[in-house]
Amino acid sequence: MKNVRLGQSDLHVTPICLGTMTFGEQVSEDSAHAILDHALARGVNFLDTAEIYSVPTLSNDSATTEKIIGNWFARRPGARQKMVVATKVAGPSRGMPWVRNGSSNLTPADIVAACDDSLRRLRTDVIDLYQIHWPVRHVPMFGMMYFDPTKDDPTVTPIHEQLEALGQLVKAGKVRAIGLSNESPYGVHEFVRLAELHGLPRVATVQNPYCLVNRTLENALDETLHRLGVSLLAYSPLGFGLLTGKYDVSGFTGADAPQDGRIARFESVRKQRWGRAEALEAARRYNALAREHGLTPTQMALAFCYTKWQVTSTIIGVTSVAQLDEDVAIWGTTLSPELLKAIDQIRWELRDPVQ
Repeated sequence: MKNVRLGQSDLHVTPICLGTMTFGEQVSEDSAHAILDHALARGVNFLDTAEIYSVPTLSNDSATTEKIIGNWFARRPGARQKMVVATKVAGPSRGMPWVRNGSSNLTPADIVAACDDSLRRLRTDVIDLYQIHWPVRHVPMFGMMYFDPTKDDPTVTPIHEQLEALGQLVKAGKVRAIGLSNESPYGVHEFVRLAELHGLPRVATVQNPYCLVNRTLENALDETLHRLGVSLLAYSPLGFGLLTGKYDVSGFTGADAPQDGRIARFESVRKQRWGRAEALEAARRYNALAREHGLTPTQMALAFCYTKWQVTSTIIGVTSVAQLDEDVAIWGTTLSPELLKAIDQIRWELRDPVQ
């Protein structure tokens, strides 16, 4: 794998990023450290985490993942210098009262304080990529479909003030580059416009869902990112396990459902977009298509992301060293024009059930 540049920043990363939201809830600290060791050995130099990981987020383990990574850095001298570390400040609480006391806003002071807390937990002096986890304003995301202007709150922190806080962190040397997550085309344009207008840091990346069962990014956001020179970090390329095929026979709650899978294990996840019946129906179609073409579902789903021009780096989440090896080994797999056409046909019929 050749390193790729993130936006117009000076960050260069591998096109595979190790996502870590499983660390602390599904993966013990010792196992997480073994995965991190192996990722480094396999040449993966990019880690993504967040102040609210692991997932599902619970009050008693909020920020556990950052602590696990920080402990790994402390125990592996020199590892920090080899890794590009991305983390995120959570947006408005969204039903998590332990995040800034359940605030419906994200203030400049919150951004600075959250960054300082992440630096402490990660045991590092600088965060390479600091992202806003979801917008402060009302945006249809996490399964919502429609923008509703009546839900706008004029009292929340404007984008300009968010950028000023991020700029303060960059100027202080605490952050090297900034990014967004779960954003819309309007949001990306506005962040870039205001940055250029006021001489503030320019967003380098947007981390949004992108996989076979959610390709909404291809309906406007991809053009925005391309024309503005912002890189996509594709999250959930396997659709929370839907696109591995492990739920094809049993469903999410059948007797043979894999209990190590997040959708089967956590009722809270089943209630979200990933647990929709339409999502499972679409995944079964894609997974059957992969097998018809001599591929595993995982191979087809990851190769789809790995080879799309829209994607700069694909975030993979694993619970074992074996899964990490499987996902990295798929790099270099290509999909035939006939297979890509068949994939598009399924999307035409079923659209994006995990939108």
